[in-house]
Amino acid sequence: MATHPLRLFALDASAALGRAIAEALGAPLANHEERDFEDGEHKARPLDAVDGADVYVVQSLHGGPAESVNDKLCSLLFFIGALKDAGAARVTAVTPYLCYARKDRRTKPHDPVTTRYIAALFEAVGTDCVVTLEVHNPAAFENAFRCRTVALTGTPLFVDYLKNALAAGPLSVISPDAGGMKRAEMLRETLEAALGRPVGKGLAEKHRSAGVVSGDLFVGDVAGTTALIVDDLISTGGTLLRAARSARAAGAKRVLALVSHGLFMKGAADVLADAAIDQIIVTDTAAPFRLDHPDANKKLVVLPSAPLLAETIRRLNEARDLTDLMAF
Repeated sequence: MATHPLRLFALDASAALGRAIAEALGAPLANHEERDFEDGEHKARPLDAVDGADVYVVQSLHGGPAESVNDKLCSLLFFIGALKDAGAARVTAVTPYLCYARKDRRTKPHDPVTTRYIAALFEAVGTDCVVTLEVHNPAAFENAFRCRTVALTGTPLFVDYLKNALAAGPLSVISPDAGGMKRAEMLRETLEAALGRPVGKGLAEKHRSAGVVSGDLFVGDVAGTTALIVDDLISTGGTLLRAARSARAAGAKRVLALVSHGLFMKGAADVLADAAIDQIIVTDTAAPFRLDHPDANKKLVVLPSAPLLAETIRRLNEARDLTDLMAF
């Protein structure tokens, strides 16, 4: 049983997602105030009492349309500090998309390891736990933080959708690079168990150096299947398109992309409109406001992440097991 009352806040930039989580959780959003000042500074404070409470703050840390990544990060950090100063017993940052998670290691001399610096900022303001969905590298995420971390997987969301959308026909799951093989295999095994039939696998080669992507090798038996390319995020879409074309060349009948975070940066719309990709399934952790190409938009399916996030918050508050929701 919970030992502290639950309080759920959603900062303004993630208000819609916060309301959806509150509805799924069956708990009201707590009240807060955010103010911007003429010089660009800002503040946020809780309006409801949080003394002795188990507090959860929702803020997805992607850029745009009105606030930058850094604006959102600072707002969240300052608000967490205010909550701790106001007597909150525990504060959990619910960051469905975690900024700077891709810069988790040095790839050039004197490179920053930004994920570790982000962790230090969260810990400095007193954060007790950080929850995120389909973080780029779960191991690096967990190792960067000293406070508790919860790395959720998008697999339950995608499998629930696929059970209804793809009830029949051969399937295969493809990782677009070697780094995503564990993510792809988790989805493949879960989907195989849910459907009660074999699901094939494949791997597309990718090398990146100084922003240039190369590699043409494709391994896997995907001929005649609906190929499911699994990745954590879409930025420009180039990696996804390379994998889709490789799968088509290997005989895949259809290609669907399953991606947790749709950032859709400049150029992504034209890439995703390519005939090699039949459908793009993303979650609502980042609103697809940059995707404005009609041939790409009609392919887009957006899955709600609120049920998964609400269940995570409920279990954390009640000190229940999270194993089946997490990426390992």
